[in-house]
Amino acid sequence: MSQVKYTVEHEWLRVEADGLVTVGITDFAQGHLGDLVFVQLPEVGAELAKGDEAAVIESVKAASEIMMPVAGVVTEINETLADEPGKINEDPLGAGWFFKMKVNDAAELNSLMDEAAYAAMIKGQA
Repeated sequence: MSQVKYTVEHEWLRVEADGLVTVGITDFAQGHLGDLVFVQLPEVGAELAKGDEAAVIESVKAASEIMMPVAGVVTEINETLADEPGKINEDPLGAGWFFKMKVNDAAELNSLMDEAAYAAMIKGQA
């Protein structure tokens, strides 16, 4: 069974049983960005530290960076997004995922929010 964690920057991390983590942005984030028109994803094999720029997304409103929520190595990217960045708007928690990674230190995931904490945080931002 997978577990989902959230960051204050509106990213979600789905922690799978095999230790891999899938990363994307929340429905709240994609709604505020508007229609996404471009996505630049990290390279497979890239080793990134927490806080490093992992991806760039551009919408009709603005460009934003996706920062690495925890340190790790990128193992897979969602290549569909290069041609169809709108998948992020259509299904941010599913087909709109950005990349998968192997986390260097699973304990770092404990500092992230669970769904209830994230829901409470965005309640005041709507």
